Amino acid sequence: MKELIFSNWNIIRFLRLGIGLVILVQAVMAADILFGLIGLLFTGMAVFNASCCGAGACAAPPAKNDTESKEISYEEVK
Repeated sequence: MKELIFSNWNIIRFLRLGIGLVILVQAVMAADILFGLIGLLFTGMAVFNASCCGAGACAAPPAKNDTESKEISYEEVK
């Protein structure tokens, strides 16, 4: 669990953390519970390196490399 929290930080993760903290501060200042829950969501996503897609489910599959070429025969039409 410690490794998940303290490793693999990138710019998007820092951005989510910053947005989450700003939303949390605004929620406390406005005394808004729903806004606070959204702030907790963003902050939790950053801390636990989670995304909306789950465990990399949004990644595109690698392209298939068809090295096999098919011979096409043409027939002349008169």
